[in-house]
Amino acid sequence: MVVAWIIVAGASLYGALGLAVALGFVTVGLLRAMPHAGPMTWGARLLVLPGATVLWPLILRRWIAGGTAP
Repeated sequence: MVVAWIIVAGASLYGALGLAVALGFVTVGLLRAMPHAGPMTWGARLLVLPGATVLWPLILRRWIAGGTAP
């Protein structure tokens, strides 16, 4: 039972951090990470949000790097 609680707590923490990073990325950092993409509509940003939530460590690294190739 303790192992299940640890897994759920870890997944919840990962999701919460991911959502925080993704919201910041979608509202502010998207143009910094992908300057060649141009302006994006809020509908397009909404489509990017779930992927950015799940892949937040990669998104955060690319956002900090400023859009350089991985």
